[in-house]
Amino acid sequence: MFPVETYQKRRSGLKKALSGGLVLFLGNLESPINYPANVYPFRQDSSFLYFFGLDRPGLVGLLDLDEGRDFVFGDDCDLEEIVWSGPKTPLAVEAHRAGVNGVRPFSDLADFLKDAVEKGRRLRLLPPYRADHRLTLAGMLSVPPAAVDGFVSKELIRAVVSLRSIKGEEEIAEIEKAVAIAGEMFQAAVGRAEPGVTERELASLIREIAAIRGGGNPFNAIVTTDGQILHLFPRDVVLGQGRLLLIDAGAESELHYASDITRTYPIGGRFTTRQREIYDIVYQANTYAVETARPGLTYREVHLGAAKVIASGLTDLGLMKGDPEEAVKAGAHALFFPHGLGHLLGLDVHDMEGLGEDNVGYDDLVSRSDQFGLSYLRFGRSLAPGMVLTVEPGCYFIPPLIYRWQSEKRFVEFIDYDQVSGYLDFGGIRLEDDILITGEGCRVLSLTIPKAAAEVEELMTSRS
Repeated sequence: MFPVETYQKRRSGLKKALSGGLVLFLGNLESPINYPANVYPFRQDSSFLYFFGLDRPGLVGLLDLDEGRDFVFGDDCDLEEIVWSGPKTPLAVEAHRAGVNGVRPFSDLADFLKDAVEKGRRLRLLPPYRADHRLTLAGMLSVPPAAVDGFVSKELIRAVVSLRSIKGEEEIAEIEKAVAIAGEMFQAAVGRAEPGVTERELASLIREIAAIRGGGNPFNAIVTTDGQILHLFPRDVVLGQGRLLLIDAGAESELHYASDITRTYPIGGRFTTRQREIYDIVYQANTYAVETARPGLTYREVHLGAAKVIASGLTDLGLMKGDPEEAVKAGAHALFFPHGLGHLLGLDVHDMEGLGEDNVGYDDLVSRSDQFGLSYLRFGRSLAPGMVLTVEPGCYFIPPLIYRWQSEKRFVEFIDYDQVSGYLDFGGIRLEDDILITGEGCRVLSLTIPKAAAEVEELMTSRS
């Protein structure tokens, strides 16, 4: 846990942003895999962690804004739990470390909420993203599961997003720990990335290092020689000489802050001329975004600028034609770059996405586009110091998408489909870094993980 003052300050900031009533944060329960005693690794709810810091199942945090009191509802281990799982620190002791002295049994919560609702007190919730959350809340509030949404507060969502979007120094340090672990993961994977090895073998190395060094992986690693499929998880596919290997992976620190990094490697150690040309375009787009991102600029503007870099590079290669700026305005570049430039990073790899992507990434000044490609930009609003984001441009050759657009004669004024047809077996390239927005611009947190083409080739050919 962080020092007690960290959690007190966070809860104080939330209270200042809200009027009276009650605010409830439901912690997670253990989730069975196939029978009750066989459970998935426990992961606490991120907003509960942010405000209370207690990393154990079966807890609920509650802020009484009218009386200025904070509570944690939960139970200590009984003898049977101690026999099977060992003793735990008393809940009152853990809660005190988070600055909470109001500890009550979990069984008291339903009556507490019922009494509050009957008295007309306002109860605010964040959106329940798990079925067990919804059912638990429905039971406590004596309402149908669908009626739980009536207690979800947009005011609370906005306040939580405002607080969690700006990372404190202690959070940045945790993210940097997660980035360092990811660096070890990539180093290990590259050391084994050679013809004859399978994607699944590399993914197992990544999981092992993340588990040993920190809190595991914040998402299932993408390790694939079919990089044109954006979220393809590892298979028993053997790495082949001359193919591109895309690794999109991250680690969690022990306090559950995430990293999220992507690199693309040439199997065999050297890029072909064609691969190097596309790689350099993506590298230039990544570099542009890093050099451009700064407070006051919207991330949508940075995204569109990176898209123009990609369109310009592809025009130089003859795959696109016409004015790159007009091509991006029309959305023609999305044939090759069909996703957003990045997202917030923190306690969640897509930070706070459980609160609603539009609530996190957009506001009254910047709304989500409905244009293909741009509509997948998860974060579009203005940048501010303390935000941590990913920068992840890519260039992909996706045969089904190419065939569809070509048959529909889409953007024929900007795309040379005859030239593109020669790249149907290419795959895809993505380069992703984690950046911290500073007062002047940004700082790349993942700078030590080789990225320039020459550095990547040197790394691949210098393995012992």
